[in-house]
Amino acid sequence: MAKSSSLNVRVVEGRALPAKDVSGSSDPYCLVKVDDEVVARTATVWRSLSPFWGEEYTVHLPLDFHHLAFYVLDEDTVGHDDIIGKISLSKEAIAANPRGIDSWINLSRVDPDAEVQGEICLAVQMLEDVRGRCLRCHVLQARDLAPRDISGTSDPFARVFWGSQSLETSTIKKTRFPHWDEVLELREMPGAPSSLRVELWDWDMVGKNDFLGMVEFPPQTLQQKPPNGWFRLLPFPRAEEDSGRNLGALRLKVRLIEDRVLPSQYYQPLTELLMESVLGPAEEDAASPLAVLEELTLGDCRQDLATKMVKLFLGRGLAGSFLDYLTRREVARTTDPNTLFRSNSLASKSMEQFMKLVGMPYLHEVLKPVISRVFEEKKYMELDPCKMDLGRARRISFKGTASEEQVRETSLGLLTGYLGPIVDAIMGSVGRCPPAMRLAFKQLHQRVEEHFPQAEHEDVKYLAISGFLFLRFFAPAILTPKLFDLWDQHADPQTSRSLLLLAKAVQSIGNLGQQLGQGKELWMAPLHPFLLQSISRVRDFLDRLVDVDGDEEAGGPVRALVPPSVTVREGYLLKRKEEPAGLATRFAFKKRYFWLSGETLSYSKSPEWQMCSSIPVSHICAVERVDEGAFQLPHVMQVVTQDGVGVLHTTYLQCKNVNDLNQWLSALRKASAPNPDKLATCHPGAFRSSRWTCCLQTERSAAGCSRTHSAVTLGDWSDPLDPDAETQMVYRQLLLGRDQLRMKFLEDSNMNTTPEADIGKGSSATKGDCPDVLVQQRVAAARLLEVLADLDRVHEEFQQQERGRAAPGTLDP
Repeated sequence: MAKSSSLNVRVVEGRALPAKDVSGSSDPYCLVKVDDEVVARTATVWRSLSPFWGEEYTVHLPLDFHHLAFYVLDEDTVGHDDIIGKISLSKEAIAANPRGIDSWINLSRVDPDAEVQGEICLAVQMLEDVRGRCLRCHVLQARDLAPRDISGTSDPFARVFWGSQSLETSTIKKTRFPHWDEVLELREMPGAPSSLRVELWDWDMVGKNDFLGMVEFPPQTLQQKPPNGWFRLLPFPRAEEDSGRNLGALRLKVRLIEDRVLPSQYYQPLTELLMESVLGPAEEDAASPLAVLEELTLGDCRQDLATKMVKLFLGRGLAGSFLDYLTRREVARTTDPNTLFRSNSLASKSMEQFMKLVGMPYLHEVLKPVISRVFEEKKYMELDPCKMDLGRARRISFKGTASEEQVRETSLGLLTGYLGPIVDAIMGSVGRCPPAMRLAFKQLHQRVEEHFPQAEHEDVKYLAISGFLFLRFFAPAILTPKLFDLWDQHADPQTSRSLLLLAKAVQSIGNLGQQLGQGKELWMAPLHPFLLQSISRVRDFLDRLVDVDGDEEAGGPVRALVPPSVTVREGYLLKRKEEPAGLATRFAFKKRYFWLSGETLSYSKSPEWQMCSSIPVSHICAVERVDEGAFQLPHVMQVVTQDGVGVLHTTYLQCKNVNDLNQWLSALRKASAPNPDKLATCHPGAFRSSRWTCCLQTERSAAGCSRTHSAVTLGDWSDPLDPDAETQMVYRQLLLGRDQLRMKFLEDSNMNTTPEADIGKGSSATKGDCPDVLVQQRVAAARLLEVLADLDRVHEEFQQQERGRAAPGTLDP
């Protein structure tokens, strides 16, 4: 039985942050850390004390993580960034709410003594001789300690307390991975039994020593089961933290999904119920098990369910049938064509998530060239007279202050200069649109045309498709490129306004000009001739888009959204030369262009370079961060490979920033996930000057001093499909709504089961349905509850087996 753990994190916004700059403002960004490792960094929002980020991350984690932390910092061009405050959430606090945390949380002060990390390895023995009881504490080593010195390392020593006695180990200089291997013996003094406390400190020549963490064991533990193994370091117990009222607050959404995925055969009954829903006759749509599930899904859970269901049916090769089923239901209950797919129904959310999962490479191919130009050129564009800043005229004209008309004309030219390539790229993209998307749009086109055949509703079938493709796919990506990986930073206010104007224009094109010239935005009128010309091309584009033959299911079930040969990540990295003799560090790294697919990690001098070197992904056995002190360079990672004779080779690569580093780490770990013989430990430093920079060991072949993190990855559109994991998530969703399921469909069914009684109840779930449908819904609900009960029983049996097999584990004080 596989175990999985993931965090869904959304950093929404901040408020009332303190001003850190002389201008009376701040330039805030947020670091997201899991167990002291940075997994994400939001973009910087310039000159704001109430920043909006709206950034969302899914982090796949090992089951034994402990806490999640958010640090808000003020970015400074010169010097170190200023720390504003932090929020720390324990795993237990997050897991306490199955639906997740969604609230404003006050920032608290960052206390250096509380910023501890790492583990210590101890072996404790309680001995007795003629002189009495003796405690022997063998302090072996520590790993991943916090860097306290400017060099990015520490000078750690351990101090052991037992009762009124204390002893210290030696100090090991310039390392975060010290090896002491020292035995300290303390004699028991008269009095009550005492706890054992081991503290780690960073020795400083000037000033006081810095605290690195501690572990403590009560007397009963020492007597019954003396500690032996690795233990996580903890901060000093202290008074309640500062509420942070003067430091502002963050609005966060955090949800922990921790599950045990059963073998496939146990999910078969639930899967068959869901498949039966989409493959059954249209007359049974309203009474299918999937319809019952849709009734249970609240608005805040609908997007999660949509994502899981789309992935589940993609994995089964039935995504087209699933979307067609939802479309039939949505169309059947719509009387006004102007409201079709305008709500956040399961149908709308599922199509939206389907486009993101299947169409992200297509989106990048169509939009990225123009989006990159907008960011790089930073042109000032404005059509709204109320928002025009004539003081920016220098950017437009060097002949004095420009008039409002001049700004409008120049902005119009710039806007059409960007919109033209966008529209041309979209209209010419029929052949590049994924076949699965085209088939889904074809089915959508047919269902809408069948339901609204009247001549006055001729455009409804076009609006249904363009509403998804233009309004829910292209326009949001143009408005917020960072959230669609089209750019690695949020736009500054000027560029953000330019993107808003472009998104509005694309939205108007997608609406087929229905609201053109109406409403409050009459200042868009100068752009109308261009928009009308583009709108005339949309219908032809959509006709060609849905003119596709073939069957999505012909390929059968799939396990990946992209084939192994397709590039999933590419870009420039700095690669360290193999064993550079006598070169300074900065000359040892050379710029190379890298491509990663499921088969190889390839690189050359430039994207156009003919000669290319490659590393087989199947040879990768570890992908890890490298300490900044190893080369005095930030954002370095290592790719450890094993050749045919078992010899390890390490390639060091430097990324441009922390997000780039995290994305490359994640992509490489996911690509190499199926590989056997993964390393459990590695060196986070480099072997230089005849020793490892991390743990100071002098043998190149010495065992790694730090654990590897192959399970830590970022979720994205290219994640492999796992139908069992998706079905487990649907099961969890049903569990949350089980009581509601009973009340809506089965309450009092034993007392009165006649159709007339059902109609008399008039519940919101079944109002207006015919008696036969009500009976069928009850049958579907009963079948779902029966499947849930069976899965509950199997989960309990597996958990009992695990508890029975569990060996005594290491203490975690």
